[in-house]
Amino acid sequence: MQEKLVRIEQKIVRIKEELQKIGEMRPGSLTYQYQKPKEKKGGFWQISYTYQMKSRTEYVRPEFVQDLKKQIAMFKRFKKLIQLWTDLAIKYSQEKIKLAKESRVKLS
Repeated sequence: MQEKLVRIEQKIVRIKEELQKIGEMRPGSLTYQYQKPKEKKGGFWQISYTYQMKSRTEYVRPEFVQDLKKQIAMFKRFKKLIQLWTDLAIKYSQEKIKLAKESRVKLS
């Protein structure tokens, strides 16, 4: 059973190492919009995101699109790693409690 805790700890350490590699990041969705969609005229880029319970939309110049795509991808990676860490932390806690209960039962 202790082996399970060690494996979970090792996974958490790897996640922490990955998190340290995270660079610039930004939440949101980057889309290309048209002023006249039916005619596909007047195209422009915009980023939409929610921050502190407020929805926001900003126009983006074409020269910043590639950089923003990387930042958005990095944010998605960050969110995924945090979710994995949370899942593992819950499993770790449950396993630790289970081990404590089993050791008490054996002592009695």
